[in-house]
Amino acid sequence: MQKIRDYARTVMGNSGSHGFDHVERVTSLCERIGRAEGADMAILVPSALLHDIARPLEKECGLPHEEEGARMVEEYLASIGYDSGAAGAIAAAIRTHRFTTGAEPGSLEAQILSDADKLDALGAVGIARTFMRAGEHGTTMQDGINHFHEKLLKLPDRMYTKTARQIARERHAFLSQFLGRLEDEMADRME
Repeated sequence: MQKIRDYARTVMGNSGSHGFDHVERVTSLCERIGRAEGADMAILVPSALLHDIARPLEKECGLPHEEEGARMVEEYLASIGYDSGAAGAIAAAIRTHRFTTGAEPGSLEAQILSDADKLDALGAVGIARTFMRAGEHGTTMQDGINHFHEKLLKLPDRMYTKTARQIARERHAFLSQFLGRLEDEMADRME
């Protein structure tokens, strides 16, 4: 796992709303959910560590990071002699983790990866990442608020596992409370 972690860190770098710190949080969530749900950790943990390795390429070339990442992962895992069956399951989980593609995860491990990735967009961390993302894209605070409404507030209904739904409820409540306060303060500014 350390070799896989080091590879992911090298490919991704540390900064940004989808940097390696995001990967580490998603991996921790996968470990927590995976233990509770009885997942195969030899598939789940590498999936989490590698799920966003093609983000830099998506930013640079416009390639969908979930598709390119799945391809890269299969090549990389073959190069280090990882079990080919597990490598295929890892690639499949990566291919279906993204909220916006609508692709349905076909295994428990893929569902947990999808859940963990969405959970990192909720709660206090999700709030911070939303505004970090707005800054990265050169957009406004209002664009961040729109992102809450267009995507983040819908995430709890898209969780696959019982454990993730429980975590999502807590994080959603905090995000909703924050958003209400923020919108009140923004309205005060306009009066």
